[in-house]
Amino acid sequence: MSNVADALFEHARARPDRVAVRAAGRETTFGTLRDAAAAFAKRVVEAGISPGDRVLLVAPTIPEFVAAYYGLHAAGATVITMNVMAPARELGYVVDDAGVGLVVAWQDTAEAAEAVAGERGLPFWRIGPLEDWDTSDQLDAPVDLPDDATALIIYTSGTTGRPKGAELAVSGIAAIVDAAEHVIEFSDEDRSGTALPLFHVFGQIMVMHLALSFGTPVSLLHPFHPRTFVEMIRDDELTVVSGVPTMWIAMLHAAGDAKPEDFARLRLASSGGASLPAEVIRAFEERFGTRIREGYGLSETCGWATFAPLDTEPKVGAVGRAVHNVEIEVRDLDGNAVPAGEVGEVWIRGPIVMKGYWNNPEATAAVLQDGWLRTGDLGILDEDGDLRIVDRLKDLVIRGGYNVYPSEVEEVLYEHPDVVEAAVVGVADPTYGEEVAAVIVLREGAVPDPEALRAWAKERLSAYKVPRLFQFVDVLPKGPSGKILKRAIDRAALSDAAPQNATPSDAGPQDRRR
Repeated sequence: MSNVADALFEHARARPDRVAVRAAGRETTFGTLRDAAAAFAKRVVEAGISPGDRVLLVAPTIPEFVAAYYGLHAAGATVITMNVMAPARELGYVVDDAGVGLVVAWQDTAEAAEAVAGERGLPFWRIGPLEDWDTSDQLDAPVDLPDDATALIIYTSGTTGRPKGAELAVSGIAAIVDAAEHVIEFSDEDRSGTALPLFHVFGQIMVMHLALSFGTPVSLLHPFHPRTFVEMIRDDELTVVSGVPTMWIAMLHAAGDAKPEDFARLRLASSGGASLPAEVIRAFEERFGTRIREGYGLSETCGWATFAPLDTEPKVGAVGRAVHNVEIEVRDLDGNAVPAGEVGEVWIRGPIVMKGYWNNPEATAAVLQDGWLRTGDLGILDEDGDLRIVDRLKDLVIRGGYNVYPSEVEEVLYEHPDVVEAAVVGVADPTYGEEVAAVIVLREGAVPDPEALRAWAKERLSAYKVPRLFQFVDVLPKGPSGKILKRAIDRAALSDAAPQNATPSDAGPQDRRR
């Protein structure tokens, strides 16, 4: 029997005056955070929310999110967190699908959530600044829950069809903390920080929950601004920071005259969400004095599965090895393990794997088999057990019978000095089935030149992998965590652009150059 909020309460008892959260110039101690969470939990219980009842929390990356989050857990509720920018339609779908009994939202992002609750006759709580919370009446201790109780339901982004709610058990989240104890090696001197959204599994579990579980102060930034994030690392003397590739890229462009000695205490930069270009890793180490270590995980695995061990030199392009008590296999489409070095689908097994998709047995059966999770990601395991994610299975481009992995092409494009961001996708083609297309964000002042980028790519890639279509944009579509959303790229617009920037193909099915 346990509760996700147990560690917070324990650290508050042991060291109530230790800083737990830093944000916007404010410091919140473990004691203050515990008092707020315990008072919130008491209110939740008195409102008739029973253990296992679903509650929706909509709040940004601020201390009030942290207090409400742990208050809901302490009361035994199953917590559902969602993007503060989600419209009423998306919120309404989740509320109906999960059978939510209470809606809670931060005062500045409450409009859609309040409307959804009102339409359904559900109780709605608007939360304000932490200093205004009444903490006089508190729950004595977190509610004891069975290890297999559903602590969280994280709704996936809905790349195909409606979003699905991944049920994460109390034991699964505890397994993440156990794995981190073996991998990240938090000490009493550590200070963590992020600008990731806390409603996303990465920021919520892998940053906020891990830090507070180990009694580590966590600095929060909202909204993300690259220069402010750089300043937060320096001013708060952070030792562990976490982000996604788009954040690191933006920070490099905003770092100004920053030098490694400005970040002397920084020992670990953790990246996830998407593959990180090697050029970005090299540039970040040169500027910040720390090599970014990549990890890999999904909402369905509590946000984690692999990480580059701290006692080994991280391999550029790899996302590390299976973390403690987790197994990774790479299999072919028939479910058979492939030899080291060969591409296949990544399968994961361990206590971190979700219970299933909420109220969706068909979707659950499609991805959970004999305790293994089919991820839908293509990867390669090397002889050391290090995993390299090649691409999403659904993002694979098959051009004239050849497999083109977009991440490989993007890696080459990112090496070009004028390219800030790149997304490679496949578009329908009557001759080759699919054609390789690239959507590019250029550095300020750079001139769009498809021919120059083609020539650059052709020097570094087999001919069939070279993009034939280019589109230049000011910004790429991104999800709440900052991950580039390829599904939001308009393929029709890319096809329409073909007469302007495509060149005659020189690598069709008859061209076998590798």
